[in-house]
Amino acid sequence: MRKFDLEHVYESQQFDSELLDIIFTVADEMKNDLLLKKRRYSQVLKDKIMASLFYEPSTRTRFSFESAMARLGGSILTTENAKEFSSASKGETLYDSTRVMCGYADLIVMRHNKPGSAKMAAEASSVPVINAGDGSGQHPTQALLDLYTIKDSFSTINGLSIAMVGDLKYGRTVRSLSYLLTKYSNITIYFVSPSVCRMDDDIKNYLTENDIKWKDEDSLEKVLPLVDCIYMTRIQRERFPNPEDYESAAGKYIIDVEQAGMMKEKSIIMHPLPRVDEISREVDKDPRARYFQQAGNGLYIRMALLYLLLTNNPDI
Repeated sequence: MRKFDLEHVYESQQFDSELLDIIFTVADEMKNDLLLKKRRYSQVLKDKIMASLFYEPSTRTRFSFESAMARLGGSILTTENAKEFSSASKGETLYDSTRVMCGYADLIVMRHNKPGSAKMAAEASSVPVINAGDGSGQHPTQALLDLYTIKDSFSTINGLSIAMVGDLKYGRTVRSLSYLLTKYSNITIYFVSPSVCRMDDDIKNYLTENDIKWKDEDSLEKVLPLVDCIYMTRIQRERFPNPEDYESAAGKYIIDVEQAGMMKEKSIIMHPLPRVDEISREVDKDPRARYFQQAGNGLYIRMALLYLLLTNNPDI
């Protein structure tokens, strides 16, 4: 079997179909191990330390990484808010902080407000760096768990149609997922968003270059009966430089029971969470709602990544 040959994970473009298969295979093994309580991997990283360095708020990403490391027997160094409670508040550069953390930990999981920061940290680091979100740039591990959830729902990803809805301009999750979808064939993507937060041209051009069909749409109702997956996103107030633009976009696209009734019988609804009002709570009862399962899959994907980066051994 091919070795897992990545030293760091900072962007979705690093992955090819073989690496994705390796990660999903290991994630399946980790999932089965936990669900069946076998505990075969509960000590595989017992001598390893992960630094959890988050400069922006996080719930699912941070806690799933820390849970993943604990479930593999490793130790964790963490802070509630690295932007405020680390030397960054004194003016220390990301480069210096990364170099220092390399002496304390075997792997660094980093969330930062600046796009490209994780790649900068990786270039300075002597230990693996995982991008846990870099501003409006990318969130590759979220894209991996998203793809894992889609694959689990449909068995195959080839031939699917996906609607990405909401804040596509500042949404790092949809950007990262778009890159990964180019590894599959006969994919169609509908970009449904307010005009102030359309998907940027760099992603559209990348999709075109990789033979992925895409289309901008204003109407969610038009797209609902057409697609296999609805990927809802939050309109991110904190990313908008102009409050008026945020107000014009907020609340424009909402899935409630009536909207869900327009969807295909076997289609699915996803959301990277947190949600505000994009999906009604009544929809949670719909078997096609997969966003909590999606969040749960983050544990298995991140266990797989920690294992692969720290052991370089896909044959588990």
